[in-house]
Amino acid sequence: MKRYGRTPTIGIGYRYGTSFALPAIRQNMDAGNIRFQQLTLQESNRLDILAGMYYGDGRLWWVIAAASDIGWGLQVPVGTIIKIPDLADVSRYVG
Repeated sequence: MKRYGRTPTIGIGYRYGTSFALPAIRQNMDAGNIRFQQLTLQESNRLDILAGMYYGDGRLWWVIAAASDIGWGLQVPVGTIIKIPDLADVSRYVG
C-alpha cells in the first residue's frame, strides 16, 4: 500500500495535506490567485472549528493553516490574522 493511499481528496484527485498541496496554496495566495476572507483569531476559535464553519469539514483545517502561513494548527495564539481561502480557488490549484 502506498503511503498516501487513503489520503482524502478535495475535488479532482490530488492528495491534500501533502508536500505538494501546502506550497501550491502558499504560492497561489502570494500571487493573488486565491480569494480569501481575513479574520483575527478569537479565544474560542480553532482552525478545525473555522474549517467546519466555512467549509463544512473540520478536517480541512490545514488549508487555512497553509493559507495563513501557520506551521502547526494547534499552536495558533489569539490575535493571529487568519486567511480563509475560497475552497473552489484552492481546488483549482491543488485538486
